[in-house]
Amino acid sequence: MAKALLGHVGGYDPRVLAEMRRLQQRVQDLESELVRMQAENDALSAAARHRDPVFEDIEVKTAEPALT
Repeated sequence: MAKALLGHVGGYDPRVLAEMRRLQQRVQDLESELVRMQAENDALSAAARHRDPVFEDIEVKTAEPALT
């Protein structure tokens, strides 16, 4: 049964182990990026809730197209 799980008698393939380590590192990097982006989003949301009163009288009814 153990041989069937490993795929062969020789044990784990070093290429598979290297790929698994690379993917685990990538997952950790993406999780860190997600935490950073959530913190940045929270900060931007908080800043949007506490707008400067100078800009309160400006109304934006429709978005204007970007110039290209």
